[in-house]
Amino acid sequence: MLTLVAPFAATASPRDSRATGLDYPTLVTSALSPAVVASPQASDLLTTESSLDRPLEQPAQRLAMREVATPGQAPIPLASTPPVRASYPITPARRALLNTIRYSEGTWAGGQDIGYRILFGGSLMRSMERHPNLVIRTARYASAAAGAYQFMPFTWSMASRLLGLQTFSPEEQDQAALLLIQRRGALPLADGGRFTPSLAARLAPEWASFPTLGGSSYYGQPVRRFAELKRFYEDNLAQLQAEVPNAGISDELAGSPACLRGQLVCQFAETAKPSL
Repeated sequence: MLTLVAPFAATASPRDSRATGLDYPTLVTSALSPAVVASPQASDLLTTESSLDRPLEQPAQRLAMREVATPGQAPIPLASTPPVRASYPITPARRALLNTIRYSEGTWAGGQDIGYRILFGGSLMRSMERHPNLVIRTARYASAAAGAYQFMPFTWSMASRLLGLQTFSPEEQDQAALLLIQRRGALPLADGGRFTPSLAARLAPEWASFPTLGGSSYYGQPVRRFAELKRFYEDNLAQLQAEVPNAGISDELAGSPACLRGQLVCQFAETAKPSL
């Protein structure tokens, strides 16, 4: 994530801006409210606020029926305990920022999913079942960064544990990237639909190709100019908004996954501070 690979031409349409799906049935309280699956034991741990201080409904409890041993007694509903998973809604503004990160990191690939398979240095991973955790060496750098957002292994491990991710699929990479954006305190800025110097600077410690307020890389590596990223973002956002009716309203309703204490999302959200 802290290295820059060769960019691809940005010619194709961007990825769909619809919210990603989950492996388990979910209760979605509105078109863009956080999608959550939880066991009854976890449901009382859910907070009632998103990162934008908007109320969330409690997820419905899903029960599994089990026969009891007592003769003549009806089956007693006992709580099933599927894994708890959370999903960030993906609005046009969020998708445009994700695409801009890909463009900056050199994995845009014209908007095609092949960009999610790129290893540091430009080669492609064979499988997306998991982060490859493979160190690639070039003339100047060595890195194990992989995927559309050039996740380092330890960063991916943290994000996948917090969000309950199971593979290295494009959808799960998007979710992990949004978690990192939240980690830097930039999610409300992202939802504003404007690519500002402050937004780029907040993300500079996460992605070395993003410029700080001074215009340089946070890590002294190759960096994209702010004006170039702003132009890409605005063009991409305009295209996405044209494809999604009422996109501006949708952006205002976006939130972050419900606070799931069992997976440390609560503690993560409370302790993560932006670094400038």
